[in-house]
Amino acid sequence: MRVKRGTTTRKKHKKILKQTKGMSHARTSSVRKAREALLHSMSYAYRDRRTKKRDFRKLWVTRISAACRENGVRYSEFIKSLKDRNIELDRKILADLAATEPSVFKKLIK
Repeated sequence: MRVKRGTTTRKKHKKILKQTKGMSHARTSSVRKAREALLHSMSYAYRDRRTKKRDFRKLWVTRISAACRENGVRYSEFIKSLKDRNIELDRKILADLAATEPSVFKKLIK
């Protein structure tokens, strides 16, 4: 007896088309194009979850560096002095302090 697989295939196809809902042209209607687009988008998402961390750290370092230069200190000297004094503030917090509370950041430099 042969097995008819129409419902299984349709279910698979609907799942793929649902995941490509916001895309344009054939990517929303053609299953083959949708699958291809989905594979690309998932690999980009995986890659960029790592890139995001890198980009944010770069941004924080730039902000801290700019605030340090305003106060006449180099970034590397500032970070080393924090480590020597066992002040454990990460770069995200330091960048936020530099942007929102310059007076507190100035005290940290001194």
